[in-house]
Amino acid sequence: MKVLVFVKATPNSEKGLPPTDEMQAMFAKMGAFNEELVKAGIMQEADGLKPSSAAKRIKFSDSGATSVIDGPFAETKELVAGYWVWKVNSLDEAVEWAKRCPNPMPGEEGVLEIRPTYALEDFGEAVTDDFRAQEQRLRKEVARQQKPKAKGKLKTKAKAKAKVKSKAKRRPMRAKSKK
Repeated sequence: MKVLVFVKATPNSEKGLPPTDEMQAMFAKMGAFNEELVKAGIMQEADGLKPSSAAKRIKFSDSGATSVIDGPFAETKELVAGYWVWKVNSLDEAVEWAKRCPNPMPGEEGVLEIRPTYALEDFGEAVTDDFRAQEQRLRKEVARQQKPKAKGKLKTKAKAKAKVKSKAKRRPMRAKSKK
């Protein structure tokens, strides 16, 4: 089961305050917590979000009109300051992990919200075979787009190292002259 864990924004996180000693201590605790999540195979992705002053909202209507609204947005308690994507066996497991999280908002009341994601099976008969095939194709394409970047860099580095070793083997060592 995949869940999104939202770190809810606060008035201070919306100000985009620079890190203080308190924040640095929280980062150290959060880093240790993230290490546990990764070692347990739970964390898939995580990031902090800039304040809503750096954001935009897009509103849609059935009439086809869309509008763009620049941040900041007024209702801080409805905003998100960061997120994790976790792979867990159940919502209860996600809650147990979340309870171990250090307070993400030092000096304030931190709030996490856990939201399970939908799986195609959840939609039942509404998911056609064509849609299922399209979804699988798109997921494969996304995975393909992400892999070459990492593999390409690794292959390039490996080739460069091999070239250096190869050249070193072909060249005889020269004695340094003493002056």
